[in-house]
Amino acid sequence: MQNPRSRSNDNSSHHNNCRAAVSAAKRRGKRERLLYNLCHVYDPRVQTQSKIELPGIKKLRSGKVREVFDLGDTLLFVVSDRLSAFDVILPDPIPYKGAVLNQISAFWFQKLDFAKNHFITADFEQFPQSLRGFRDQLAGRSMLVKKTEPLSIECVVRGYLAGSGWKDYQQTGAVCGVKLPEGLQLASKLPGPIFTPSTKSDVGHDLNIDLDQAGRMIGAELTELASNFIRREANTPPPAESLSRTPNSNSGD
Repeated sequence: MQNPRSRSNDNSSHHNNCRAAVSAAKRRGKRERLLYNLCHVYDPRVQTQSKIELPGIKKLRSGKVREVFDLGDTLLFVVSDRLSAFDVILPDPIPYKGAVLNQISAFWFQKLDFAKNHFITADFEQFPQSLRGFRDQLAGRSMLVKKTEPLSIECVVRGYLAGSGWKDYQQTGAVCGVKLPEGLQLASKLPGPIFTPSTKSDVGHDLNIDLDQAGRMIGAELTELASNFIRREANTPPPAESLSRTPNSNSGD
């Protein structure tokens, strides 16, 4: 069993390392500052956070994992340590899970900057003054984002045949209406990335839909824009099912 003095030495070493990390981050740039954010959250004194409240800051909603706060011109996303599996929130949170998930998201939002997104920053040092008193709850596990109008569908891109896509393929030979070659196996690499939208449900499971259904939900123009963007970036030919027959969302069909 570790004695208290040893634990105190470990904490001191941890904080010294963090101070060195943030000093280096200030000299070297954004990516290193993300590493510092994680370093802060891995402080042994920081407790697992399954529910996050920020007195004086308006909370808009609680998702399965994230909490959303209204800052006026922007939103604050905070990732809890809650674990959601098959749309069920499990009773035991995972320590630091929220920090890891948040930093992975921040990395890819910045890496894939050719596609505009809502991300502003995950660097707590750039957060507004009104949040400075919540460092222990926010640093490493939160980000500032722009206010946008979200699409009412999930825009899923698949490069391999797995999960619900595999089930669809077994039954129909296609995924979300996109016909695939015969003889593919579980986890087979697809000829190219495909756009396979699904519903976005607050309660229950998301359901795979085809491009026609997506067009009825968000409009043919947005559906075609998303599909064409993915094909352009992947340099793949159009799917067998043409978008030309996707009805307008206002047509009432």
